[in-house]
Amino acid sequence: MFTKILIANRGEIACRIIKTAKKMGIATVAVYSEADRDARHVELAEESVLIGAAPSRESYLVMDKIIDACKSTGAQAVHPGYGFLSENEVFARRVEEEGIAFIGPKHASIAAMGDKIASKKLALGAKVNTIPGWNEAIETPERAVEIAKDIGYPVMIKASAGGGGKGLRVAYNDNEAFDGFSACRNEAKASFGDDRVFIEKFVESPRHIEIQVLADSFGNTLYLNERECSIQRRHQKVIEEAPSPFISEATRKAMGEQAVALAKAVNYQSAGTVEFVVGKDQSFYFLEMNTRLQVEHPVTESITGIDLVEQMIRVAAGEKLSLTQAQVKRHGWAIECRINAEDPFRGFLPSTGRLVRYLPPPTTMEAAMPVPEGGGVRVDTGVYEGGEIPMYYDSMIAKLIVHGHDRGDAIARMREALNAFVIRGVASNIPFQAALLVHPQFVSGDFNTGFIAEHYAQGFRAEDVPHDDPNFLVVLAAAAYRRYRERAAGISGQLAGHQAEIGDDFVVVVKGQKGEQQHVPVNITREHSMMVKVAGRRYAIDSDWRFGGIRATGTCNGRAFTAQVERHGLWLRVEHNGRRIEAEVMSARAAELLRKMPFKAPPDLSKFLLSPMPGLLADLLVDAGQTVQAGQKLAVIEAMKMENILVAHDDGTVAEVLTGKGASLAVDQPILRFN
Repeated sequence: MFTKILIANRGEIACRIIKTAKKMGIATVAVYSEADRDARHVELAEESVLIGAAPSRESYLVMDKIIDACKSTGAQAVHPGYGFLSENEVFARRVEEEGIAFIGPKHASIAAMGDKIASKKLALGAKVNTIPGWNEAIETPERAVEIAKDIGYPVMIKASAGGGGKGLRVAYNDNEAFDGFSACRNEAKASFGDDRVFIEKFVESPRHIEIQVLADSFGNTLYLNERECSIQRRHQKVIEEAPSPFISEATRKAMGEQAVALAKAVNYQSAGTVEFVVGKDQSFYFLEMNTRLQVEHPVTESITGIDLVEQMIRVAAGEKLSLTQAQVKRHGWAIECRINAEDPFRGFLPSTGRLVRYLPPPTTMEAAMPVPEGGGVRVDTGVYEGGEIPMYYDSMIAKLIVHGHDRGDAIARMREALNAFVIRGVASNIPFQAALLVHPQFVSGDFNTGFIAEHYAQGFRAEDVPHDDPNFLVVLAAAAYRRYRERAAGISGQLAGHQAEIGDDFVVVVKGQKGEQQHVPVNITREHSMMVKVAGRRYAIDSDWRFGGIRATGTCNGRAFTAQVERHGLWLRVEHNGRRIEAEVMSARAAELLRKMPFKAPPDLSKFLLSPMPGLLADLLVDAGQTVQAGQKLAVIEAMKMENILVAHDDGTVAEVLTGKGASLAVDQPILRFN
């Protein structure tokens, strides 16, 4: 067994690997860029090595620097995590040639499976079901259109070396095929250094279900059940679960056996994932094989009790698998939500900056540790309160994993865990996750990969967050205000005749999205519990919420709840089950006067092109005085490894260019002014 390994990655996956290494008594070496000097994975590892500037192409993607770090620290093995160099066969080969163990499959297996064109041919040879398509690299967008027509729309345009939603487009017509081909090539070249692109038939109403495989160097290969990954936004997984609520035992067995056959065909040795697209009739087709640890591996760990990182390390050290297929269990139900630094109410644009508050929910499960019999909550993260979310890397803040005795129990646990997850300083997708979890089709298990595109075609808005009792948020605001009034009334030394009075009758003014106001009369009294009466209904509130705090747990009419309540000046912000309100509690007279206050409209910014996110202005495609048409490309912003194109909404003329190519932009920073 190794005594020291280097982790060629960052963020939550680096921290996750370190936990297993510590359990096994293996010392760890972290590598870091200038942007990650104070990162959590650097703090957790026994040693750390600076490998370059913030951009990944100057640090985490530079093979020479990582190999040099192994040599200088005496690391005997490298774990690549996911992303970066994890599926780069050149890196795996070079590491092997240097006498360093690669904690993953052999480079030949990565080459065979990492190339989607080659992998599809291998799958055909191994008698694995495959999707119709063009399996050779395509040179021009014109040729891409011809091939797409022959296959029949819709088609999926994919970069051969792609992954994580990068270098992938779905085209429904010639124009989309032409533009999608060019975009895929550009993204693939920038992200992976390989611009080969191929096309295959897009299966409509598909489900994305993947099989986890595990193999050693002695010919033993197992499948560890499946993961349901159909809840995706723009081909990026949002919620994953295990097992799938859709497939039958017969389909599970058939998919597992085909995944094993494919792994054996390439002499696979490590943990890997075979992804399938599954039709309504449970017909399934090979999509690709990920020759690395998956982001969503914790849900498989939760239902099987197998530490996948430990198994990868043991296989790389030359050990045999310690279990057989018959010993692979499936216990309970696990769900993972990816908590990303993005604003769901602004088109899911990346949100970078400092984590002013970071308070994850209480956990009862932990990576690398046995799963408790009664299930629980686990958080895998690479951040900490006060740390930065940089623009150079992926937007993931944390992975929230729950395990329950069945799917309904897991969903309920996840909803409560999301309610307890406090993130401030950057926006997060928690409200969106909360809305998905209560959607009737998700609850029933009746969904496919088009679920989000279908139900949130116009984007995600605050009104899209359902709540079984919206008045509950008003009640929490009223109860918090009453606590403040009680504290004010208890202050000593108040002038006689002018003491603070508590009162019972108030109005909760809820601020709308566009400045409108909703006035809700409430009656608040204190018995053993805080009693709030609103709309003819009484709510008995007992809570541990404290002044200056955010998370509030307690009971309402005897039922447990977790919510978030915080004060901003005179306003209270309340969040529960993804719904948020901004409320001010006041007397009826004050509320009446407030209605008479004039509303100050925000300034008209329609004549400006504003940056919708923090990022780098990678390209500026127009000049001052230039006439533009609606739909014309104006600028390209890079943020969190994604290329975002800004287009003109109307015809017009550029009056002034306010910044230049290469500039770092803040949210809503003006780029252009129009006449």
